[in-house]
Amino acid sequence: MDQLMDEYGQSLLHLTYSYVGKREIAEDLTQEIFVKCFQRLEQFQKKSSLKSWIWRIAINHCKDYLRNWHYKHIIVSEEKIRDTQSQETEVVNQVIQRYEDEELVAIVLSLPDTYREVIYLYYFEELSIREISSLTSVNQNTIKTRLKRAKEILKESLEG
Repeated sequence: MDQLMDEYGQSLLHLTYSYVGKREIAEDLTQEIFVKCFQRLEQFQKKSSLKSWIWRIAINHCKDYLRNWHYKHIIVSEEKIRDTQSQETEVVNQVIQRYEDEELVAIVLSLPDTYREVIYLYYFEELSIREISSLTSVNQNTIKTRLKRAKEILKESLEG
């Protein structure tokens, strides 16, 4: 159990956090997942890697948590209360975000076609390098290079 926690603890915490968005809940879920893995260790059939097996348990556990009564009624209610208390801050943040988004879109649109294409397909359409390569009939390594160069250009443009 200690070995599992040492090897996968931090990355599993990041995974659970990506589902629930709250560190305290993610920590609790991570502990529950390790207990579940330990209890079911004899069910591990070695058809996949141990990491894949743990990740599948973690993903299912997080999805179950998000579907359960407590989350839907208690957590969401707490969030609604906080949301109503911070509406002014939210409006200001939305205005700032909209300005930053428009600036980013303008910079992306100013990229040369080959870079704009990979940025759009990778980040906005969420396609993998392999899918982009297949779609554009361009070598995967070329796609990776274009993506890297495009990100460098964007970074330079955004930093001024």
